[in-house]
Amino acid sequence: MLLALSKHALIAIIFIANFVADGLNAQAQAQTVRSETVASGLEHPWAVAFLPEGRFLVTERPGRMRVVQADGKLGPALAGLPAVAAGGQGGLLDVVTDSDFAQNRRLYFCYSEPGGGSGANSTALARATLSADHSRLEDVQVIFSQKPKVGSSLHFGCRIVEARKEGKPDGTLFLTLGDRYSRLHDAQKLDNHHGKVIRIHKDGTIPQDNPFAAPSFVKSGALPDIWSYGHRNPQGATLAPDGTYWMHEHGPQGGDEINLPQPGRNYGWPAITYGENYGGGKIGEGLAAKADMEQPLHYWVPSIAPSGMAFLTSERYGKAWQGNLFVGSLKFAYLNRIELSEPYKGKVVREHKLLADAGERIRDVRQGPDGLLYVLTDSRQGRLLRLLPP
Repeated sequence: MLLALSKHALIAIIFIANFVADGLNAQAQAQTVRSETVASGLEHPWAVAFLPEGRFLVTERPGRMRVVQADGKLGPALAGLPAVAAGGQGGLLDVVTDSDFAQNRRLYFCYSEPGGGSGANSTALARATLSADHSRLEDVQVIFSQKPKVGSSLHFGCRIVEARKEGKPDGTLFLTLGDRYSRLHDAQKLDNHHGKVIRIHKDGTIPQDNPFAAPSFVKSGALPDIWSYGHRNPQGATLAPDGTYWMHEHGPQGGDEINLPQPGRNYGWPAITYGENYGGGKIGEGLAAKADMEQPLHYWVPSIAPSGMAFLTSERYGKAWQGNLFVGSLKFAYLNRIELSEPYKGKVVREHKLLADAGERIRDVRQGPDGLLYVLTDSRQGRLLRLLPP
């Protein structure tokens, strides 16, 4: 009996040791992921979208949009873009293609829109059609413009997500909007677009099921296109496969957050935060929680300065990565692989630093049609990278 017990115990020990070793090997393999340069020579690229036949659409913050060929060749700047207030954090920012792009060639882009005099500007969202020869944007129409415009070169937000319901596009778009830095207290008011997420139809009209679209709210001064409020500077957003809308936002000094914005909810900024003023000192009352204000799903102290956000749904990198969330870090120059307690949902349980040896700020991350991850680095000689399976 004792011999049999020892044998079983030994088998169990060997099984556990092999299981742990396999896990460590898989983790080591995942952490040494390689990348290859698809294209280089991009000036502060901000967003990448995918076109048919392996092409890419890339925005550059100074105000250019280019088609990148599958072999990495950069096309000339597209004609037809509106005037862009490029400077500081402003410029030509996010771009996404319509879910029906193959038929309508439509795309949506957001940018810092000049106007109002005295250097005033705001975040705007436009739609356009990409010409058949990939040379210009046609039928450009501004479908949303943040109000009010202010004289600032900071905190534009500007990530676009096409919403889905029951697995299908529902005809609406989410757009994140920054608080413009100097107008941080506007984030707690519903009569402006500073520090908000808005939701509109693709033609710019307002969905009647928006949380503040009812006549009673509009009469009180609330803007009907607002979806959620109390945000600071959201520069990453994505849709989970189950249709849940995810986003992250910059905190001040510490307190970057991941949130899952729900209709009509208040996410606290600047009344609550896990960060502090630059150089130290509490913000407002120095509170991290308050009644009727939402807590983040996750927060970072110190700040990583997040930008770009994508779920990996493919198995191209193995099962361990499937369902992970990927977020770029501007401050520490790495790609953050985030494990959740359940795929596409749940709590953050582990984080892994990828591409840290590249030494470049990560501005955007997207999963391509081939199931691979693509990353933009933010510099005067920015690159489009493809992550290779280990």
